[in-house]
Amino acid sequence: MTSHIAGRTVVVTGAGSGFGKLLALKASAMGANVGACDINADGLADLEAPDIAAAVVDVADLDAMRSFCADVVERFGSIDVMINNAGVMPIAFFADHEQAADAWDRCIDINFKGVLHGIIAVHDQMISQGRGHVVNISSIYGNRPVGGAAVYGATKAAVNILSGALREESLGAIKVTNVRPTGVPGTALGGGIINGAAVDPVLGGNRDQFYEKVTKVMTGESPDELGNPEHIQYATLAPELLVEQVMYAIDQPWGVVISDITVRASNDDYIL
Repeated sequence: MTSHIAGRTVVVTGAGSGFGKLLALKASAMGANVGACDINADGLADLEAPDIAAAVVDVADLDAMRSFCADVVERFGSIDVMINNAGVMPIAFFADHEQAADAWDRCIDINFKGVLHGIIAVHDQMISQGRGHVVNISSIYGNRPVGGAAVYGATKAAVNILSGALREESLGAIKVTNVRPTGVPGTALGGGIINGAAVDPVLGGNRDQFYEKVTKVMTGESPDELGNPEHIQYATLAPELLVEQVMYAIDQPWGVVISDITVRASNDDYIL
């Protein structure tokens, strides 16, 4: 089949680790030029290559994002796809505000402002090129309010609004894809959770069976079907499979856009 990614220039934020690094490497493997940025210099050390421009950038800094994207254009001649991936997940209850306030502020800076800055940094370039594609990584947490995730969920709901408004304003010039992943344990986002109990509301009555499944998968004690994506009982989505779906959304003719996509394991327990 024809690859529509080969030869395009793809920018990935939060590319120094986890899901973002997988996205950058997959885009490169599919023949794209890649602009990879992250606030963590160590995470970018093994990404530098002839077809990858890597730089330390804080997505909360608009000037830094603009400068990085200008450097990518200078090196590769265009920016065809912007993947606004950088994010943090400080799940906590309002009662946890003493421990969570600083992390919540940073969450707003990265998850909301960072996406806005990514859009701004490529908007004029894409308009001048006559085409472009913005991919925003949202979450099922942005679908509706749920206890324990007020700030995180609000930032992801804001991403949904940004995506929809950009699509309306940019018809015929910029494609927009909004991706709403379910829980993906392998992305390391869970490291930002402040209160583990704040995850429980998104599981509802499925809480106990969720933890039973995840424990079995993580310890290697699960029945094969829980960890096998070829089986209908697959329970915990691997980040590599989420990457495949994001790349599928990008790997389309310019005239076709997959505008909103939710990706789950078929047997996950999240109620959103």
